[in-house]
Amino acid sequence: MQADSSLWDSFVFGGIDELDVTVVTVAFGTVDVTAKGRGAGAACPDCGRFSGRVHDSYQRRLKDLPLGGQSVVIRLTVRRFICGAGDCPRRTFAEPFARLTTPHARFTTRLNHVLERVGLALAGRAGARLVSQLGINTGRMTLLRRVMAPPDPQFSTPRVLGVDDFAIRRGQTYSTVLTCQETHRVVDVLPTREAGPLAAWLATHPGVEIICRDRAGAYAEGARLGAPDALQVADRFHLWQGLGRAVETCVAAHRQCLRAPAPPQPTSTDPPPGTPGPPVPDPAGRRAQRKKAAHALVHELLAQGHSRRAIARHLGWGLNTVLRYARATHWQDTLRENRPRPSRLDPYKP
Repeated sequence: MQADSSLWDSFVFGGIDELDVTVVTVAFGTVDVTAKGRGAGAACPDCGRFSGRVHDSYQRRLKDLPLGGQSVVIRLTVRRFICGAGDCPRRTFAEPFARLTTPHARFTTRLNHVLERVGLALAGRAGARLVSQLGINTGRMTLLRRVMAPPDPQFSTPRVLGVDDFAIRRGQTYSTVLTCQETHRVVDVLPTREAGPLAAWLATHPGVEIICRDRAGAYAEGARLGAPDALQVADRFHLWQGLGRAVETCVAAHRQCLRAPAPPQPTSTDPPPGTPGPPVPDPAGRRAQRKKAAHALVHELLAQGHSRRAIARHLGWGLNTVLRYARATHWQDTLRENRPRPSRLDPYKP
């Protein structure tokens, strides 16, 4: 099925002035766009002289952004022009399409931009699964190449420098990471956490006004030697850590100042001392029945005059198990859920 090329030229490729769409074919989920250059000629990239003499032409196949869930392929006819300048070393040159694509590329510039953003966000495999759902057929290595293609960002010397250590191998190998506290980006990584590398880095990167560091003495010495005019401050984590340790030390030193709790005063609703409390309901279940039967058996053998060790040998139980049942006045006392564990806060709970 063929579509109106004028609509494609005006809406889909409206921002690309040098492209002229001739035929658009839709078949088998793919949109084939046949296009060619619109200009009468081009300027030589070496001498800059305009030329309209066509030497030859060839066709490039470019992938573009999908449209309506269908992949788009641009079949672009590229002309080669003859440079007429006698002093120019270039005899022929290809027709440039600066806003559409780059030389030798197989994707359009706008598709490359989308693949780069997806690769930076999701990397290879996850990004490939996402773009396949969007109608872009590409592999994980294509996305990884888009991630590695941009140059590394060049950071200037930060005004507020963050200095902290991190473990490459905990307890053995440590390094120092330098960050910009205003942009929260890593600036550099030093091989050790000693004073020498930090002082050398600060000396070669003047302009640091504030150094936000941890409380290590090596970092203090390196900052003093490398940037003597910079203000040294502690970062937020180490401020909270120091405050917590100071509070803990102060409380431990004044532990004896805590007064003993006063005995609770009986109220009018409390029963008089010695009054038995309300009966505890018997727990239900197979485990409770086994506990009840074992408690009754141990106390029955004790009533017959047997010793605790003899009862343990007779029943085949451990001595501690027999002692636990023998010491319990009621069988409910042998249930762990009825015996809360003691706590250091028990004297202060009233």
